[in-house]
Amino acid sequence: MCGIVGIVGQQEPSWLSDMNALERHRGPDDAGEYRDPPAGVALAMRRLSILDLSAGHQPMSNADGSIWIVYNGEIFNSPELRAELESKGRQFRTHNSDTEVLLHLYEERGEDMLLPLNGMFAFVIYDRNKQLLFAARDRFGIKPLYFFQSPTLFAFASELKSFLALPDFKREIDLSSLYHYMSLLHIPGEHSIFRHAQRLLPAHYFKYHIPSRALSTARYWDISFQEVNGRSDAEWREIIRTELSKAVQRWTLSDVPIGCSLSGGIDSSTIVGLIGESGHKQIKTYALGFAGSGEEEWNELPLARLVAQKWGTEHHEVVLDPETLLDDLVQMVWHLDEPYGGGLPSWYVFRFMSETVKVGMTGTGGDETFGNYGKYRVMENSSFARAAMSRRGAYESFARNFAWAWRPCSQLAEAVPDTWLGSYRKRRLAGLFDFRSGPVGRYFFNPWYYFSDGAKRTAVFQMDLDEVMETGSMLQSLYDQANVDDLRNSLTYIDFKTQLTDEFLSMTDRLSMAHSLEARVPFLDHEFVETVFTIPSSLRTRPDDLKYLLKASVADLLPAEILNARKRGFVIPIKLWLRTSLKKLAEHLLSPERLNAQGLFEPGFYWRYVKPHLEAKEDFTWQVWAALMFQLWHFVFIEQNARSAPTYTWRDIIN
Repeated sequence: MCGIVGIVGQQEPSWLSDMNALERHRGPDDAGEYRDPPAGVALAMRRLSILDLSAGHQPMSNADGSIWIVYNGEIFNSPELRAELESKGRQFRTHNSDTEVLLHLYEERGEDMLLPLNGMFAFVIYDRNKQLLFAARDRFGIKPLYFFQSPTLFAFASELKSFLALPDFKREIDLSSLYHYMSLLHIPGEHSIFRHAQRLLPAHYFKYHIPSRALSTARYWDISFQEVNGRSDAEWREIIRTELSKAVQRWTLSDVPIGCSLSGGIDSSTIVGLIGESGHKQIKTYALGFAGSGEEEWNELPLARLVAQKWGTEHHEVVLDPETLLDDLVQMVWHLDEPYGGGLPSWYVFRFMSETVKVGMTGTGGDETFGNYGKYRVMENSSFARAAMSRRGAYESFARNFAWAWRPCSQLAEAVPDTWLGSYRKRRLAGLFDFRSGPVGRYFFNPWYYFSDGAKRTAVFQMDLDEVMETGSMLQSLYDQANVDDLRNSLTYIDFKTQLTDEFLSMTDRLSMAHSLEARVPFLDHEFVETVFTIPSSLRTRPDDLKYLLKASVADLLPAEILNARKRGFVIPIKLWLRTSLKKLAEHLLSPERLNAQGLFEPGFYWRYVKPHLEAKEDFTWQVWAALMFQLWHFVFIEQNARSAPTYTWRDIIN
């Protein structure tokens, strides 16, 4: 596991080293640089040694030095790929480095090298003969890759903060990203929070032709729902068990000890059970609990202990208190790179794990693959919603039913003088009847996410949103891209393209690598996911028992209490903390005066959402938390213009 950076174009020698230094936490074991001054190419990496500890130094080249690579990740089928390449006459200099496997695959197949890869990865290859950079990211976006282009240079990095070392990089906020963030609590898609930096999307590659400065991107794989009918539940249970066992076995490939994050939920408990069943010697497990009055409902330590006892693991527990969160909050904001409004307990689990292991297995991906959080249930209970969400005639059906309401009310709002209602109420009236985001916005986005498009335009932002795409419209485009008529599969597609990749996997990568820990997600072995998505959606998940098929497949591995426990999110008790320990911080960063001066949020956001929540008159936990976490990010990266990890805490901000 590594951090990778690179520059092409006019540059000072120190820029590459400074970029690389900002990612030291991703790889404290080793560092390397390669420079080709005539071509203006410079590559660097920081290495966390997991495979081939003595011979995996990067940047790595082929035999004649014409091809160089920097690579972050693990290829879990690299032993099989190496054997295949050796059978074709390829000579290897390392013992078992998957980095060298990638080099030979590129020489052998070019861009088609991506198709056989099973793992998590982001890499960039410099082909000197073709004067080309070729870069790729794994199918689900487990490992990150950003790029930035200016008139004089092109740069890439594992983390956004590395671009802060470049004088040409401007810290301008991407308004569309901020707009989506306040609904989703994360930033989706190819745009980052910074206007001039982009993400390479999952399952995509880019080519950058150095002489012409031409950049092109393409997708090499996509999620597919090719359902296979005629199999019984029992047959599918056997297939799931077999294929998930294979995936877990693949993803335990390592030359160093591994541990398992254990929340007490189905997914992480299943990973522990399958590792135990496979005969691994002493398994190390790590669980998080909460200390403090009123926090008992978030505590899963008792369930985690049951799993640890069943498999005889070397079990470790860490109990979190509010003051620990507050002390580390600014550091978390720095390492997350971009605003993030979700829960943050993984920071502590990963930090705890990193004291004794370098690789941590997690259950991330199990919910999206099997349960999809039941987001389809409300829509499946409404015949009109089903019709509106159908790909065939979706917009026509929607327009027939709502055009009569939307047009007159929109026109009415425009006709109302500002002196009657004021501009705020006028915009609110128009927003209430704005259904342009399509059926997904109406039936999926609005019920499930934290701010509707109408609310954001009338009660959240004061910035100019004329050119910003509605979040509902963005999600509608993904729904249409799924190209299936099945509601459950289409919503699963959206979750894989947004919440899974851009929230959970992004958070997992940043918070684990902040502590130099490699986090692995065997539920997202692509061969396993492809198999699961051949199961008819009506069998894969049920409205009354979302993960029944997975649970039936692994029931013998888990204590009965785990199988019957209610679903809990792996979050921290933010609602309580906003009203106690974090109250002064929220009042300071979200004050009407500060919001007005900043020019992004409506000053009335404080009176509408913040004050009622802090006084326990309303529950706006996630709306206030999202705004607070953005303001912390803004303070660190914009107001303080940080170029290195902050040394202050939240207390210094309010004093």
